[in-house]
Amino acid sequence: MAMTRAEINAKSDKKRNVRLASFKLHEDIIALLTELSEQTGLSKTQIVTQGIQLFAETKKVA
Repeated sequence: MAMTRAEINAKSDKKRNVRLASFKLHEDIIALLTELSEQTGLSKTQIVTQGIQLFAETKKVA
């Protein structure tokens, strides 16, 4: 039997070890994120990921 789009996405997410996280952000931060994404060609997810990794490195958290 064919899988639904939701089932395909769930299987892919599990395989890639990713899951959904949502946050409320101020409008100016969302605008900045969008601008950075457009300027760099990186996805918003990539920018957030790199930002968190950089923060952890500078704070010696991870």
